[in-house]
Amino acid sequence: MTQPPAVTGDQPRRPSALAGAVAGVLTAAVAMGIAQLAAGLTVPQSSPVLAVGQAAIDLTPPAVKDFAISTFGADDKNALLIGILVVLAAFAVVIGMLAVRRLTIGLWGLAVFAAIGLAAALTRPTATVGYVVPTLAGAAAGAYALTRLVRAARALDSPVGSTRRRGSASLGSDGLGSGGSGAFRASVGPLTPPDLPAGAEADEPGPGPGREPASSFAFLPNPDDPGPPRGPARRRFLAVSGLAAGTAAAGALIGRELITRKNVSQARAAIRFPRPAVPAPPLPPGSDLHIPGLSSFITPDGSFYRVDTALLLPEVDPANWQLRIHGMVQREMTLTFDELLRRPLVEDYVTLTCVSNPVGGPYVGNARWLGARLADLLRQARPLAGASQLLCTSVDGFTSGTPLQVVLDGRDALLAVAMNGEPLPVAHGFPARLVVPGLYGYVSATKWVTDIELTTFAAASAYWVQRGWSQQAPIKTESRIDVPAGGATLAPGRTPVAGVAWAQHTGVAAVEVRVDGGPWQEARLAAVPDIDTWRQWVWEWQAAPGNHLLEARATDATGYTQTAVTAPPEPNGASGYPSAAVTVRSSLPRFIRARAPSGLLAISTRPWSKAASLAAGMPRVARAITSWPAAERSASRHCARGVR
Repeated sequence: MTQPPAVTGDQPRRPSALAGAVAGVLTAAVAMGIAQLAAGLTVPQSSPVLAVGQAAIDLTPPAVKDFAISTFGADDKNALLIGILVVLAAFAVVIGMLAVRRLTIGLWGLAVFAAIGLAAALTRPTATVGYVVPTLAGAAAGAYALTRLVRAARALDSPVGSTRRRGSASLGSDGLGSGGSGAFRASVGPLTPPDLPAGAEADEPGPGPGREPASSFAFLPNPDDPGPPRGPARRRFLAVSGLAAGTAAAGALIGRELITRKNVSQARAAIRFPRPAVPAPPLPPGSDLHIPGLSSFITPDGSFYRVDTALLLPEVDPANWQLRIHGMVQREMTLTFDELLRRPLVEDYVTLTCVSNPVGGPYVGNARWLGARLADLLRQARPLAGASQLLCTSVDGFTSGTPLQVVLDGRDALLAVAMNGEPLPVAHGFPARLVVPGLYGYVSATKWVTDIELTTFAAASAYWVQRGWSQQAPIKTESRIDVPAGGATLAPGRTPVAGVAWAQHTGVAAVEVRVDGGPWQEARLAAVPDIDTWRQWVWEWQAAPGNHLLEARATDATGYTQTAVTAPPEPNGASGYPSAAVTVRSSLPRFIRARAPSGLLAISTRPWSKAASLAAGMPRVARAITSWPAAERSASRHCARGVR
């Protein structure tokens, strides 16, 4: 008979996939926690997760960027970081499952992640040699953690002794394992009934005609023997896992605390601004219409939109801040924050708009800014003939290209230090930023600005221009409907339709509204202090029951009217009419339903949902009511009392 393979010792079982996955995730957590700690001790922006995130932003196509902003709004950066962590966790699970089979594979996977982190960190515009420290520290800690976790995970699956494991062997001529090996003899010992297969005692081994040289049998587990205890292995794995989790948490928390201690909140609170040489003009009466839901004339700091490329807000100490003006100038200049505050400061209302703003979108805001005139600084540096662009650089490496001619044409282009009477918020550029009326932010509103190089548009391209956006980007004449909100359900009767319109450094001359594609109706405009701000408007609408589409358009002081041609934000700003689809309905008394003609029989007196209103068909309701004078009079009385 055929002899099965001999048992040469313990046969290890396949390592647990779950234990490997846990080991991989904890390894990634340890690596990120230690990297965060190292970043807190060195440069916060050198964290590998942040560096990879910034690289992802840099490589994102404009269409994807617009999708992220429109989908996640101000949370687009949080969504990116969460996505990076999810992808990292998924790969960590795979690496851990492979590592419990072969540790070398897991270490190579960790090395790949470290290489990605190093590449992302070293390609940051402000990168120094110190940017490699967090990634290297995290990789070293991760390698050590992976080794310890894999060893503990393998111990969970240590083999049971061969005498108790199900397996096969063959009896040699001496009645022991194949070949009568001494190792097998020491492990198993002589076989006695009932270990021997039936008939084994009767058949004496030995050569002879027609006899097999050996017999085959199988080892079966002893049901009374639970095998070697596995509790210690589990406890060891849990202990190593807990130590890894604690290390990861401690590193992340301490690193975050170190980064927080570097914030500039105290320095910001200690700043005292001198009285402006040119204060902002007083707001004229009627500049704010005070309609519920309508954007206020001055946007509060906390509500002002934020769109930038910084995953971690730069914390710039004003004591260390400097602005360098160089390039095509006769005189290079370096300006400190104290020197900036000693210059004549100008205060003005200016509306800023992001080029990513869709038609009727939220990325526009108006504030009272305080700063030094940028034109005065540039004239002091004496630009050379031929200079056409200010290539402005942020402390985090972001660049924007501002036309020199626009800055010098007399508008209040400011190197701003305050917003709405307070030092700039960190999220809006503290300690200094640019504010240039009439240009989209990506070519004018550099936050945390530290460098201005005078050059030409042919010689240098700014950050977003390199990614396909226009070099020149004057703000388009636009408007927005704030109330009623799109999708709102209204009561019939007089309803304010209100919003804001903007045409910076040109001024809004008129706003018109139309309903369901009908004739344009002129809205009433609020007063404004100057032409660099947005303007509130309102039109009183006699709303009739039904589903309606409201649209608006603005006309600026040059006579240009907002176009109906729709265009996406890229490459130089969106266009089209803002619109709001609304439903107008009346609440019907119960007795009307009871005596209603057939057109109303299917309609309930319960409050309608939007979907139910559309399904019921409000035009049909209106026709039924108007065909029934008594019902019409009763419904009118209820509406007059405010029943909705």
